[in-house]
Amino acid sequence: MALPGVPEVRPGHDLGALLVDAVARAGLALRDDDVLVVASKVVAKAEGRSVRARGRAAAVDAQTVRVVAERGLPGGATTRVVQSRSGPVLAAAGVDASDVEPGTVLLLPADPDASARALRARVTELTGASPAVVVSDTTGRPWRVGVTDLALGVAGLTALDDVRGEVDRFGRPMEVTVRAVADEVAALGDLVKGKAAGTPVALVRGLGGTGAIAPSRSTGGRDSAPLAEVGGPDGDGAAACTRTGPSDWFAYGHVEAVRAALGSAPGAVEPPPVDPAADTDRARLRRALAVATGPGAPDGARAVLDDPTAGPTAGPTARTGSAAAAVVAVSGSPLAVGALAERVRLALWAEGLDAEVRATDARAGDAPAAAADVVVTGPGGAAPR
Repeated sequence: MALPGVPEVRPGHDLGALLVDAVARAGLALRDDDVLVVASKVVAKAEGRSVRARGRAAAVDAQTVRVVAERGLPGGATTRVVQSRSGPVLAAAGVDASDVEPGTVLLLPADPDASARALRARVTELTGASPAVVVSDTTGRPWRVGVTDLALGVAGLTALDDVRGEVDRFGRPMEVTVRAVADEVAALGDLVKGKAAGTPVALVRGLGGTGAIAPSRSTGGRDSAPLAEVGGPDGDGAAACTRTGPSDWFAYGHVEAVRAALGSAPGAVEPPPVDPAADTDRARLRRALAVATGPGAPDGARAVLDDPTAGPTAGPTARTGSAAAAVVAVSGSPLAVGALAERVRLALWAEGLDAEVRATDARAGDAPAAAADVVVTGPGGAAPR
């Protein structure tokens, strides 16, 4: 249930006391097996995480550890998915420019788990009860449309329920199942709280009660297991939920992965647009050539684009929007030509264009010379088919 009555939070406010007051206004008394789901925005406001900024971009850069992916917005700005200094991977490092004082932006709590522990301790001090606390924030997800809330910070709730090694109802051992309980609780809270309604806090009750059978633990003698472990020690927090480092299969978007492999730094070449329908083949060709011939390109070769979709003599491809028949002519010393041609082909692949390399004749006096055409054969590459 949502807890209305939380006032506008300012730096230095006793957020724990505000939460306790909101619970009392709702006619409730906190219990040890309750969970308070608190929007990260009000936690950050209470902690004074608002900073002066002329724009959001500089604050995002300052809070970024690693750029995962970036795309261009219609107005010319760039949106980025990054690993934030607070830990999780989020759009714009979780920097918020909405519902804040003009000329400021709001950063995430510096240590969301520490924030959750401190908030829980304050609530316990005021009430004697030790409900769990989840600090939540809104995020998008790979492969899924729309946003949901996830847990940035957790105290008093087992964030991950690792059931690897247990058996399913057919007796087969489970090898990869780790339930993201804290994220599920954060998303549950998001269904009832909301920015527009001015209700940044939700109370979840019954999650830790016995009598409910947890589906992953319905065998092996646990017929009355709680759905989650609530109300115990603060625990390891939500930091364990963040997949970064060697276990991260998706450290970069496909465009960014290719650019990184070819030596192109983030921001060196304009990103693709957020809306693929707003992109053009000519823009894809231009970006690919800029990446291929930028930092990391071999000395001793040059590449020139012959784009039939551009100029006053553009052929049918300009009218159909297809880049098929576009050619990147590469010339220079033999080894450099081979290397640069493959760079061009790979950069085109990242932009959703298939291409093939075709050797051509080249003469340059007595010096060894070579030439090759990188011919675009149509859409494909990294684009879904």
